[in-house]
This record gives sequence, C-alpha cells and structure tokens, in this order.
Amino acid sequence: MKTLTLSLFTFLIIFFSSYTLLGQTPKPRFKAIAIAETGGGHARFDTAARIWLNKLAIDSNFTIDYISDTKPITKVFLKQYQLFIQLDYPPYPWGKEAQEAFKNYLEHGKGGWIGFHHPTLLGVFDGYPMWQWYSQFMGGIEFKDCIHGGTTASLKIEDLNHPALKGLPATFSTKDEWYTYNKSPRANVHVLASIDENSFVPNINIKMGDHPVIWTNDHLKAKNIYIAMGHFPELFQDNNFTTLVINSIFWAVKK
Repeated sequence: MKTLTLSLFTFLIIFFSSYTLLGQTPKPRFKAIAIAETGGGHARFDTAARIWLNKLAIDSNFTIDYISDTKPITKVFLKQYQLFIQLDYPPYPWGKEAQEAFKNYLEHGKGGWIGFHHPTLLGVFDGYPMWQWYSQFMGGIEFKDCIHGGTTASLKIEDLNHPALKGLPATFSTKDEWYTYNKSPRANVHVLASIDENSFVPNINIKMGDHPVIWTNDHLKAKNIYIAMGHFPELFQDNNFTTLVINSIFWAVKK
C-alpha cells in the first residue's frame, strides 16, 4: 500500500510538472525593434502604432522594443532583432555608426524592414546632408512636397500576388499627407501600389503624376517594404491598413 501511495505521488508530481511546463509562455517567434521620434507632427500616429503593435506582439507571440533616436544602433545591437520597424523616423539625423549598421543589416539580410511615411523625407533638412545610400534604397528619390492636412485618395494594388497585399481589395481609399518627390521611384523599385491623384478628396493641386505609395527594393538581400501612409492615428481603425501592416510584418521577418 505504501509503495502504491508513493507511486501515485510520484505520478502526480510528474503530471503537474508537465502541465506547468506545457502552460509556460512559448519562446517568442522573433524580436522586433521600432524607432519613432519623440513628439513632432507624427506623435499621435506613433502613439497609436505603439498600442496596436504591442497588442499584436502579445497576440502573435513576438517581442518589440522601442527607441527614439539612432544612438543605440550598432551592428551588435541589431544582431538581436529580426525585424526593424521605422515608425515615422526620418532618414537624415543618423550618426555614421548607425548608418553603417543599418546598411549592413539590409544589404546582408540580417533582418526585415518596414518603413512608414517619414523615411522618404529625403533631402537637406536641419543642416544634415541627404544620405545618398538611403535615397537609392528608396528608389533614387528626393522629397519635394507634401499635402498638409491630408487628402483621401484611391489606392490601386499593382501586385495582387505579393504576400504583403494578401486579402486586400484591388482598390481602396485612405487618407494621408501624401508626399511627392522629384521623380517616381518606379524605375528602381518594385511598386506594389500607387494612388490615383484624380481621386483626391478634397482635390489638392500637389501632384507628381505616377505616384507609387507602397513598394519594395528587390536589390537588397533583406525583405523590405515602404508604406507611404503613417500620419493619422485613425489608420489603425482601417481594416485595409491593419491587414497590410500585419501581412508586411510576417512577410518581412520570414527568411
């Protein structure tokens, strides 16, 4: 009887230990780093993005850290991350070490990259010279103007087979402070979607003709996607936008 009791006790210890182990939080699927300015004209978008991304990270079992400038960015720092999310952080105030680390990260496919809105603010700003490598990364463009206050535009998907666009309609409308450039990046990037400037509501006379707004640069080893939207926090209430972001995250991080 004593042996039977001992065996049952041992069994229960093993059973509940196994149950506890099975109930533990599994190892995160990947680690992401997101960079966003503190304050500024995009603060409301960045705040909404952080809330939304934190929830997605919990629901989808990945981790996400945040930085507000490029000072921490080194090759060693980036080794721990499989995804770099650029939330409205411009391409000009980067230190040299951060520039080299970021360039190495993308050119050698160390991880994926998603950029929202601000990364194409390319030019001479606040006394900083234009980062030429970054301009080529974004299709060889230079910032020209933007639609202050925003306007609604119709987006046309140009590559319905791309994983980042899965589940999106062929056309849909959204509002943003659309940027214009000195030329279309189309010759140097793979355009996934563009806007019809004739669909602007209200009709704003800031136009560039061929106007891509979502694209990837296939010349780099890292999976990367630029999304021109990223000014208004209401975007995170738009199912088309959130579908695009979710698709982009899991496409970009996948080897």
